Amino acid sequence: MRHKLLIATTNSGKIVEFRFLLRSLPFELTTPTEEGKVLHVDETGVTFRDNAVLKATAYATEFGMPALADDSGIEVEALGGRPGVHSARYGGEHLTDEGRVELLLNEMKDVPWEERTAAFKSVIAVAWPDGRILTREGIMNGTVNLTPVGDNGFGYDPIFYLSEYKATTAQLTSKQKNLLSHRGKAAEGIVKALLSEFG
Repeated sequence: MRHKLLIATTNSGKIVEFRFLLRSLPFELTTPTEEGKVLHVDETGVTFRDNAVLKATAYATEFGMPALADDSGIEVEALGGRPGVHSARYGGEHLTDEGRVELLLNEMKDVPWEERTAAFKSVIAVAWPDGRILTREGIMNGTVNLTPVGDNGFGYDPIFYLSEYKATTAQLTSKQKNLLSHRGKAAEGIVKALLSEFG
């Protein structure tokens, strides 16, 4: 029987991505909902790594199985690195993804194209109930688009423009995005590390 690996999120978009990105692992991938319990973890860390480790450790302890969590977000150079670790809650818990995108674009309205550089960053952590922790980071560089374009993806995807593709990440196919993305790169590192240990 294959061991379970808990994808420690209730974000349906992330779950779909992770099921694809982790498909080569010798684990049965499961989610908090499938395990019949949802855990709330306060993301009090000051870095993406801090928050990923906080979440993975809390879930591994609570569920008694290895847990994988990520923290990711967009860092905009013209905003001094904001939203950063606050990306998912930027502007307050009441805002939707669309509201956060609108807020960010409003803050960028006077910033010229050549100064709209940004990076998507992701840190993935796997934690075991015995306290072991494994982390990997991925980065994707781009530009904050002037308007939202595309409907494939979530979060800030509709305004993250990749010049080499002349498209936002929300205009890419899921396969293209997973090969290029910050989360995809971090997951690739995690998969290699886990396969070397368990493959």
